[in-house]
Amino acid sequence: MGKKLDAAFLEQTVHQMTKKKNNFGAVLCVERGDDFSWTGSAGNLQKDDRYFIASVTKLYVTAVILKLKAEKKLDLDDPIMNFLPEEVMDRLHVYSGIDYSKEITIKHLISNTSGLPDYFSYKQSNGKTVAAELFTGKDQTWTLDETLMLVKQLKPKFKPGQKGKVNYSDTNYQLLGRIIENITGSSMRDVFHSFIFDELGLTDTYVYSDESDTSPAPIYYKSAKLHLPHYMTSITPEGGIVSTAKESMLFLKAFFNGRFFQKEEIERLKQWNKIYFPGQFYYGIGLEKLWTPRVLSPIHPIKEILGFWGQSGAFAFYNPERNVYFTGTVNQLSGYGHSAAYQAMIRILKRSS
Repeated sequence: MGKKLDAAFLEQTVHQMTKKKNNFGAVLCVERGDDFSWTGSAGNLQKDDRYFIASVTKLYVTAVILKLKAEKKLDLDDPIMNFLPEEVMDRLHVYSGIDYSKEITIKHLISNTSGLPDYFSYKQSNGKTVAAELFTGKDQTWTLDETLMLVKQLKPKFKPGQKGKVNYSDTNYQLLGRIIENITGSSMRDVFHSFIFDELGLTDTYVYSDESDTSPAPIYYKSAKLHLPHYMTSITPEGGIVSTAKESMLFLKAFFNGRFFQKEEIERLKQWNKIYFPGQFYYGIGLEKLWTPRVLSPIHPIKEILGFWGQSGAFAFYNPERNVYFTGTVNQLSGYGHSAAYQAMIRILKRSS
């Protein structure tokens, strides 16, 4: 391993991540088991910079949900109506004139099989999506109450749990956040801290809650630098965590090695549905799997790469076949960052076969 995956090769790899247009910086942390660790950066990012992990936050939600499940405080098949008030549930999911709200389970939310519309990518009455407005720099809060006002005006994509159907929806995670708060009696900020950050001794990882906090590295959409403090403080359960590549690595390894729940649970999360937007990957129960066709490494197949993407180009993934972990970011919302990170991971895995 040491000869194949050396510092010079990884330095070259992280610099390649910044070669795509508008990828102004990259941070990459790579570990194999407990015997190899490397962290580097390129462009306008330093290896210890704090950054918004965006939807990688959802993997932390998975850890919390499975910990609550282990403590018998919930079951994945529990209807969400058991944990949410009537004003939230009222006409939450009306599909073809039938109200399916009471049929939605926690599993439907965490696997994106509820059919609920994604407030982030649906057009509002002004014809623009929330995403498009944010990408042009329009900073606005999206609390659960604001999300529900929009979502209840939209048509669901399908019935809850409809076979073979999946729709990536941040709405699901806003609801999961409220469910966790109602079960624990604590805010999501406090839950993340007590369940994960304090448990792992993380000192550079926190929930973004102070709009004057400018310590996280700025996110770009194409060539524009975005400053979205109102939005980032309002989306804690779907994307509100700030961390570093090294501390994200500590969490990722804890997640896959039984720190928060029994390792056997990982296999139960692998109920895959293929997603084509945003991007092409597989979605399980609170877990993503990258699309890795055999042609990428025909002699030594890569097999599974498990973890989570963030809209910001943040990533946290694990390849069990080679016992290699990846964390980092490119801080680019356009999608070019994701492809650069994907190519870097594949390049490293092929080298380490």
